[in-house]
Amino acid sequence: MLFGLIDKNKSLLKKYSKIANKINELEESVKSLSDTELSGKTLEFKNRLKQGESLDDILPEAFAVVREASRRTVGMRHFDVQLMGGIALHEGKITEMKTGEGKTLVATLPIYLNALTGKNVHLATHNDYLAKRDANWMGPVYEYLGLSVGYIQANMDKEDRKKAYQADITYGTANEFGFDYLRDNLVYENTDKVQRGHYFTIVDEADSILIDEARTPLIISGPSDTPSELYRRFASLAKRFIVEKDYTIDEKQKTLALTEEGISKAEKLLSVDNLYDPSNIKYLFHLLNALKAINFFKRDKDYIVRDGEVVIVDEFTGRLLAGRRYSEGLHQAIEAKEGVKIKEESVTFATITFQNYFRMYEKLSGMTGTAKTEEDEFKAIYNTEVVVIPTNEPVIREDKNDLIFKTQKEKYQSIIDEIEKRNQKGQPVLVGTTSIENSEIISELLKKRGIKHEVLNAKYHEREAEIIAHAGEKNAVTIATNMAGRGTDIKLGEGVKELGGLFVLGTERHESRRIDNQLIGRSGRQGDPGESRFIISFEDDVLRLFGGDRMKNMMTALKIEEGQPIEHKMLSKVIRDAQKKIEGIHFSIRKRLYEFDSVMDKQRSVIYNHRDWILEQGNYDDHIKEIFTDVVERIVESSWDEVEEKYNKSSISEKLKQYLIISDIKGNTREEIEDEIFDLLWKRYQYKKEEFGEDFNKVAKFVMLRIIDEKWRHHLDSIEALKEAVGLRSYGQKDPVMEFKKESYILFDQMVDSIYDEIVNYLMRIAKVVPEKEEREAKRIYASLNFVHNNVSAVDESNDNGRSKSKNITKPSNKIKKRYKVKR
Repeated sequence: MLFGLIDKNKSLLKKYSKIANKINELEESVKSLSDTELSGKTLEFKNRLKQGESLDDILPEAFAVVREASRRTVGMRHFDVQLMGGIALHEGKITEMKTGEGKTLVATLPIYLNALTGKNVHLATHNDYLAKRDANWMGPVYEYLGLSVGYIQANMDKEDRKKAYQADITYGTANEFGFDYLRDNLVYENTDKVQRGHYFTIVDEADSILIDEARTPLIISGPSDTPSELYRRFASLAKRFIVEKDYTIDEKQKTLALTEEGISKAEKLLSVDNLYDPSNIKYLFHLLNALKAINFFKRDKDYIVRDGEVVIVDEFTGRLLAGRRYSEGLHQAIEAKEGVKIKEESVTFATITFQNYFRMYEKLSGMTGTAKTEEDEFKAIYNTEVVVIPTNEPVIREDKNDLIFKTQKEKYQSIIDEIEKRNQKGQPVLVGTTSIENSEIISELLKKRGIKHEVLNAKYHEREAEIIAHAGEKNAVTIATNMAGRGTDIKLGEGVKELGGLFVLGTERHESRRIDNQLIGRSGRQGDPGESRFIISFEDDVLRLFGGDRMKNMMTALKIEEGQPIEHKMLSKVIRDAQKKIEGIHFSIRKRLYEFDSVMDKQRSVIYNHRDWILEQGNYDDHIKEIFTDVVERIVESSWDEVEEKYNKSSISEKLKQYLIISDIKGNTREEIEDEIFDLLWKRYQYKKEEFGEDFNKVAKFVMLRIIDEKWRHHLDSIEALKEAVGLRSYGQKDPVMEFKKESYILFDQMVDSIYDEIVNYLMRIAKVVPEKEEREAKRIYASLNFVHNNVSAVDESNDNGRSKSKNITKPSNKIKKRYKVKR
């Protein structure tokens, strides 16, 4: 199997190498073009595409033109391996390219080529800083060739966003692209949308965004009405519960459960007879959240408290996620624990995972320093292959075995000694940590030794570029969280090569091997010398939770003295196995999220396509007729009397009263009764239209959109509850995914019926109002929304289903009921 994979990679590289040779053959002739002739190539390429040539046909010339434009504008010429990386990205593949190989420059090639179609081209980065930096850095190349470039930032207003998306090429974070898609499907006017489709995207640091962060869906939420006192009450109560006595925890899965003793204690403290009574379920929910806040969310690791606010720290990058909040009341529970002001709980309005957002693009590609180990997941979920591109210069960095200590105290002592030794000879040191807390512990220890250093973590991210610019200079000591392992390039100062290059010192193994590899990859770029080593202890989280006791006992049995480390390949294997276990848990969470959200994706597509259809219409008469027909059929069907074997006309008359229609039904056959009811509804509808005059269609549009949005919001709440419920069914030998699929469609059908009923009810009762009032109310709700990239928990594992790449899953017709039919 592995032999086949290696062969496949080799054959792809052989193909790309031949294309690179063609590009090289064109170099001299392209060099001889004047600035006007070179920039004029863009119009020539666009015309050739209109005449039937494909992007592949013009690729060698287009790449040669970009290479020359880059040389003239930013002074950088693409290497052959960079050309090969560009070809792989154009083909919709994930390219693995080592740190320092110039991925930012590589991206210019396929971006330019695909932007020639006139369709939108996006580059998704990890953070706002990189989006702005790369757009400004590479912008001159595109602008020289006559293409426009824009970038998205987190707090950008709607007009600036729209302008950025109107550009040929748009840089932005994965979060902002996803949120803009969700926001676009909450607007009340087509002109308020900012995106213009999903054609081609390159995801930078693809493994981090498409795999690590795939566990955390994007959520747009609005305020709820749960009082903040309730959170404070439960934060206080939770402190009285004792772990293992009143509740048990599973650190690996991040779940907890009350014991019988804990349930009794809770019932006594809350003065309720049965904690699991449906009317008391909110108390259980708040208590479990308060206990989670205490046990699983640590200050200065998972979040920091700044200016009286709880700010989440991204576990993969170490960055602050300002404005992001944990959902389902968890953020409020943490606020209550920390004693800061509690912001109102949020209710979900729209949600999507990165997995389903990025699968919407016609062509998805990505680039990262570490991807091959996850090829199966890339292929299964995104239908993308991984290509490993060789380095321009051979890697000569020396990666040493881990040094493992019994305790953290011994580990920190060794780390400081090692930093001091390197610092005295002038060698720059990059110290990698897994949390803000650890970075600050090491910083304090270095201060005591009088060693000058810089700290790069989410608290000081504003100085990131400045700190990184000097991290490779003589005597530099830089302590960094995972953020230094992404999108940054440490260049060596004068005389540093002779000292052995940059020394990377890892202070803890991360849960993901890829993140460790990213840190190691900071050293030894472009053939530079370098060295890496991890100094760790059995008390570190990864080893403590997964196999640390076994090794600690081994050290005790071998009578290893205090301060004496172990360095052995066998131990490195145990560590790798521990990381694989954690990666396996995370994969099962991602797989479950993907399976559930794929079911939801079909429903979401139907709702969003329906909203788009409403936004585009000027007259809703045909639309309303279809809704009336459906409602009438259900009224008549539900009034059939099995005993009398006829329709209960008095029951029908009673039901019509809710629509303010008073009438005795005269017809006898089903068809006669349905026609009679329809005529009564239609007559009242026409009366309402005349009463409103030309304002009616505008009001009807806002009414229908608000009803759809409100019902969809409640549907999302029901779906969250269903996810929790189906997880338990695996104990009854049932597949949770199949159960979820079946029941979510029942809920969806009920929601659709409810939408129709509500629309008819509203249209029959609607009173003459100023249409702007409806519009203002709709937009007021929209304006109060929050944007969350939150953590989720998984239910049990099952087989992976639905692996094909989805594109515009549902193309509904204008017939309303047909519009809501979801393929099952």
